[in-house]
Amino acid sequence: MRIMTRYVMWELLIVFLTTLTSLTTFVFLVLVGKEAVENGLGLGPILRMLPYMLPQAMQFAVPGALLLGTTSVYGRMASLNEVVAVKSMGISPMALMWPAVFLASIVSFAAVPLNDLAVSWGFDGVNRVVLESLEEIAYGRLRTVRSFSTDRLQVNVRKVEGNRLIGPVIQYSARDKGPDLITADEGVLSANLDRNAVSVKLINADGDLNGWNVAHPGEFERSFSLEEFTGRRSDSKSPSNMALRDIGPAKLRQAAARERLDQAMAADVGFALLLGRTNDLTAGAWKPREEERQGIERTRHRLYVEPHRRWTSGFS
Repeated sequence: MRIMTRYVMWELLIVFLTTLTSLTTFVFLVLVGKEAVENGLGLGPILRMLPYMLPQAMQFAVPGALLLGTTSVYGRMASLNEVVAVKSMGISPMALMWPAVFLASIVSFAAVPLNDLAVSWGFDGVNRVVLESLEEIAYGRLRTVRSFSTDRLQVNVRKVEGNRLIGPVIQYSARDKGPDLITADEGVLSANLDRNAVSVKLINADGDLNGWNVAHPGEFERSFSLEEFTGRRSDSKSPSNMALRDIGPAKLRQAAARERLDQAMAADVGFALLLGRTNDLTAGAWKPREEERQGIERTRHRLYVEPHRRWTSGFS
């Protein structure tokens, strides 16, 4: 009986490790290629990104490798009638099943911290590499397709000479304003990660800013936040990208934020009633605060669900 158990365990380990290596390599190359194409990364940023991509690749490869290993080993045993032979010898088929149960349990417990590492350390690392390589990414896109755009920002140029943008056209759309349009003879991009901003120095700029036509001979500098320039938020994290150890403190911060907002809303209601300013109590006046409170509650609920989702994902 022990010989059969060791035999099945050995076969499972061989197929699992072989499949895991192959799947991890394949998914790893796909993820790296996806980030490189989407962000226009060069060789240097790609090499710095590799360690952060490995946990993300294994996050997808481990469940598939375990499934393929189990189906391959037990499918081969069933096709060769080894299960029937074991039963004819008076050995319970569970002797063949325990290795799979044991291996799946060990892999599942290891997958939980692996998934946690992938969605927190791996995700943050990839974002950090992209932000650190921002100038290279922007210049790379502008050289190849002469355009760089995010949800609210678009930069077009006639050509790029060194680090000089020839004939840049910048269009920026704020959330609550119309689009701003700036044109210039030439410009230079520079990123400042300490200030979380990207500066564009323009020569002989003309623009339509908030409905005003503006001409600025000489040098003119316009700054954009990293969020505006890249479309990536750098000041906040989704519960899906938090480490498990950070979720507890995040719950406390959300509860404190909700309490402060409730107190501020109660104080404003009291002042409005005291001073007779009923216009301050209309649905339109309170809609932004209600939306803010709903956002806090939504994030708080996600924080409570996320640990269970993370463990379920590890054991899936």
